[in-house]
Amino acid sequence: MSNTDSIFHDAVSRLLLEIFEGPPGDEAYVLNPGDSGLLRQLESISAATASKSPVPSKPPIAAHADHVRYGLSLLNRWIAGEENPWADADWNASWRVTNVTEEQWRTLLADLRRSSVLWRESAARRTEWDPINAAGALSSIAHTAYHLGAIRQILAVVSR
Repeated sequence: MSNTDSIFHDAVSRLLLEIFEGPPGDEAYVLNPGDSGLLRQLESISAATASKSPVPSKPPIAAHADHVRYGLSLLNRWIAGEENPWADADWNASWRVTNVTEEQWRTLLADLRRSSVLWRESAARRTEWDPINAAGALSSIAHTAYHLGAIRQILAVVSR
């Protein structure tokens, strides 16, 4: 692994950990130190809260969580060697989860956690980064950060 690949590799690993689990200690680049990150944020929410739509026809938190989980499943297929898992992707299906029971919510969160761990571990094992692989890793961080922000905005509305 070249020095540049090593630096990029370390940065991707740190950012993936931060966005999913919260920043380790005081080292924070996207979130604030002490932030819970996506997974712990979602685990603190009940199924009833996750099922509330912020406004009519807008997706609730459960839909955002399932959308992120679905995106990670495609990334995991891709990093495992599937050439183009997006070719048959059904992004509309990733937004259909709108009402969940506690059991369904906990199952969704467990699946999301497993998918995020697999993605982080796979990215951590990668030794070479070409432009497409690098863009895939960086976009997963940005996309997840976007959904974490959207989830927090929904929480502010539905928790009133």
